[in-house]
Amino acid sequence: MIKAIIGLGNIGEKYQGSRHNVGFAVIDLLSQEFRSSELSELQYSLIHKTDYRDSPVYLVKPATMMNGSGYSAGEILDSCELKPENLLIIVDDFNLPIGSIRFRCGGSAGGHKGLESIIEELETEDFPRLRLGIGPIPDDISEVDFVLGQFSPKERPELNKMLGVAAEAVIFALGHELEMAMTKYNYNPA
Repeated sequence: MIKAIIGLGNIGEKYQGSRHNVGFAVIDLLSQEFRSSELSELQYSLIHKTDYRDSPVYLVKPATMMNGSGYSAGEILDSCELKPENLLIIVDDFNLPIGSIRFRCGGSAGGHKGLESIIEELETEDFPRLRLGIGPIPDDISEVDFVLGQFSPKERPELNKMLGVAAEAVIFALGHELEMAMTKYNYNPA
């Protein structure tokens, strides 16, 4: 059962709206949906606590840079007394076209530094994640510049649709088995 949702991104104003921060954007939508106002700050995490069907749910943004996301995940497990399978990590994926969303029950980091940090800190790959498509990367730009860049005006409608569906999918996953969420929401417009 999912009890904490961690949206990955880079903390700081200069990164707001970047491709790497789509995880933060979904947490913002969920905080609005749940009308979550209680904000706690731990050493590595910003947490909104809310309730879903009379159970506590934690909406988390790591208060680190992307490469330190594991510190937040470990802190949430310890402070909220959870296990890795209780986490849902929301992460950008440039290998998926923009608009795609894909739940996974576990697996490798696929080169994503935030996921690498979490896997290293938790010492397991066995935690659910929701990958949000931000790709493909154009040939004339580096991976780093791409993920830290902003979405183009042309991409915005597809981005907004994807973020809305992702928030809806997370809420569905809170009340259902992850396999059901995968069947219902895994989507690749390509």
